[in-house]
This record gives sequence, structure tokens and C-alpha cells, in this order.
Amino acid sequence: MGIKVGIGQDSHRFLRKPSSKECIVAGLVFQDAPGLDADSDGDVVFHAICNAISSITHLPILGDVAIELCHKQGITDSKIYLDKALETLNRYKISHVALTIEGKLPKFQIKSLSMRKSIANAMDILLDQVGITFTTGDELTSFGRGEGLQCFCILTVVNNS
Repeated sequence: MGIKVGIGQDSHRFLRKPSSKECIVAGLVFQDAPGLDADSDGDVVFHAICNAISSITHLPILGDVAIELCHKQGITDSKIYLDKALETLNRYKISHVALTIEGKLPKFQIKSLSMRKSIANAMDILLDQVGITFTTGDELTSFGRGEGLQCFCILTVVNNS
């Protein structure tokens, strides 16, 4: 098959204050929000990308590999999980990644370009291959009301062989 499209989603609730855990999204630290309630750093962007890759490769990165890394080796950095997921793409080359984050906080727009650069760097793709949008969803969900974050990812890959 020449082209495949994967979809991934991830969400986490914010930790209650006070908490020393940093809020990490797309590999960046956001000071204006509490950390996310997860065994790992809770990076919903990198987790959603991992899940999109899993929907293409049929290999459970977050449901298997990341659990092993986190619980048995103490690795909580979601960038490592993403690296493992990217290794499974084998003959597929990433064409585009599109992300949308729902949450009232942190304030993402001011770091939008930095987020795109971080994602492109983490995935070893060009900046124009990364699209990202943000919404509060008019506060219709717990994410839009500021209780946590949700991210959806659509990943397009092409057969490189």
C-alpha cells in the first residue's frame, strides 16, 4: 500500500496543586499549568503521535513498550516512547502530522511555533510537515474547562520502498 493514515488520541487530567511535576507538552515545559496525571511525563502530543503510529503498524507502543520502559526501567520521558514508535515505521516515511489540542490551559498560541519545531525535530521531519491547532471547545468538555488536556493526531505516511 502506498499511503496510510493513522489516527491517535491521548488525554490526561491535571494534577492537583501543589505538585512539583512540570507540564510537558510536545516536549516543551509550560510554566502556566500543573503537571499531568500520568506514570510518564504525560506529554499528550507525543502520546497521540505514538497512538497514530500504532494504528498504522498495529504495534502497541503505549500499551506495551512504554509500560515496560516506565515500570521496569523508570523511563518517563515520552520522547523515548516516540523514538521507539518511530522505529516501527520501517519502510514508511512520514508525509505529514496534524494535531489538535483541546484545553483551557496552558496558553499554547504563544509557543505554537516552538511546539511545531520540537515536534519536527523529535520526528526528524521538516517544519512544514507539522500542523497544530488549539481549542477550548467553548468549554463544553472537562478539557475545555481546564481540568486536563486532550490531543488528537492524524499521521500520513507513504511507502518508502
